[in-house]
Amino acid sequence: MKLQYLERAIAASRAGKPAAIATNLTSGEQSLIEGAEITGNLKLDGTVQEGVRKALSEDRSMTVESATGPIFIEVFNPPLRCFIVGAVHIAQPLARMAAELGYKVTVVDPRTAFATDARFPEIELSTEWPDEALARLKPDKRSAVITLTHDPKLDDPALTEALKSQAFYIGALGSRRTHAARLKRLGELGFKDTDFARIHG
Repeated sequence: MKLQYLERAIAASRAGKPAAIATNLTSGEQSLIEGAEITGNLKLDGTVQEGVRKALSEDRSMTVESATGPIFIEVFNPPLRCFIVGAVHIAQPLARMAAELGYKVTVVDPRTAFATDARFPEIELSTEWPDEALARLKPDKRSAVITLTHDPKLDDPALTEALKSQAFYIGALGSRRTHAARLKRLGELGFKDTDFARIHG
């Protein structure tokens, strides 16, 4: 693998942009794929390009067959993100576990007495209101949003933003009664049963 391709792929991943390196296992030819930009001496036919899209989408490296031999596609996706709304007690171990699993964790809570470095060492903190924070952070299909406060003033705006996003997981802590009341409030904001099905309550 060419060092310059590896360095660029890692830099792209750290900057929040997906990248892949495709290598012909027969000839050794390589190309770096960053979005629509392709750098290198390996020509990517339609089969390989579709393989790159699939590998990035499924977040796993793979080998695809091409007319010139097997092509190994190594994926350099940005880390998955986890947005935890509510700097409550349960958020402390959850943030640590998510970080240890490789997630980029952000704890969101405007209550500065809870959202402190002492309680969440080495975790990114936001003291914005949850809807403002999520509007800025832009959850995507590689993001999870979890609300833990039990306070509609904090949880509902966060869930509203999460439901408007492509977040792959949306979780909301609460009893069945709490969850039913939450869905009623969200329904009054125009959300439907298909939206509710995305919330793991």
